Amino acid sequence: MKKPGWPSFIALLLLAVARPAAAQNAIFLSSGKIEFERKVNVFAQIGNADDQWTELQRKMSNHFKTSYFDLVFTREKSLYKPGRESGDKDNFFFVQTPAQDNTVWSDLAHDRSVSTKNVFEQTFLVQDSLRHIRWKITDETRTIAGFNCRRANAIIMDSIYVVAFYTDEIITTGGPESFSGLPGMILGVSLPHQHVSWFATKVEAIPISESQVAAPVKGKKVDNTALKETVRGSLKDWGKTGQQYMEAILL
Repeated sequence: MKKPGWPSFIALLLLAVARPAAAQNAIFLSSGKIEFERKVNVFAQIGNADDQWTELQRKMSNHFKTSYFDLVFTREKSLYKPGRESGDKDNFFFVQTPAQDNTVWSDLAHDRSVSTKNVFEQTFLVQDSLRHIRWKITDETRTIAGFNCRRANAIIMDSIYVVAFYTDEIITTGGPESFSGLPGMILGVSLPHQHVSWFATKVEAIPISESQVAAPVKGKKVDNTALKETVRGSLKDWGKTGQQYMEAILL
C-alpha cells in the first residue's frame, strides 16, 4: 500500500484536530444559567369573536407579549425566576398570561418544589412535590441555543397538551416553570392551545453556588390543592378568562 504523502498526512492531522473543536457543544453540563424567552400570542388568547369589544381589544393590544426568565441550575437543584426586561409595551387590556412572574425552585433529587405565585395581589408560597409528567419521547429533533434536542409530548392538568424539547448534553433533569422529568434539561416548551411557549435563547456554562439556587421563603404557605381551592370560587363566573387564569396559577 502506498503511504500518504505529506499533504495527505497534514490534511488528516488537521481533521483530527478539528473534530474535537466541532464537538465542543457535546459537553455534558451539570451547572449553569439558561435564559428563556416566553412568548404569548395575545390575539389568540383574546379570541375570534366578531364583536366591537373584541375588535377594540385587538386594536389596543400587541399581537405578542415577550418576557424573559433565567434558570440557574446545579446537578440536583434549579431556580427559575424573572429575568431581564423585554422592552415590550404593556397591553392596554389585561390579558392573563401563564407564569407571569412566578419563581420556581426544584429539588430534583428529593422530589420537592417551592414556588412563589402572585394571585389577586397576594403572594403564595407553594410547597409541594414536583409535578410528575408522563412524557412520550419521539424521534423528532431540533437545535435550540446550540444544543441538540429531542421532542417529547405530554398531557398535564387533565387537558393541557405540552410539547417539550430536551437535551441530554445538560444532565440536570429540569426545565422552565414546573416542567421536568425528562432525561436531560428541557430547553423548549410549547402549550399550543394556551398559545404560550418558552424557549432557551442562550446557555452559559458557569459555576453556580448553593446560595444561587436557594428556595424562596416569602408568602402564605399552601400546597397546590389548597391554592386551587382558594381561587376556585373567585373565578367561577369569569368564563374563558377564569379558565386561563386558573391554568396560569397552577402551572
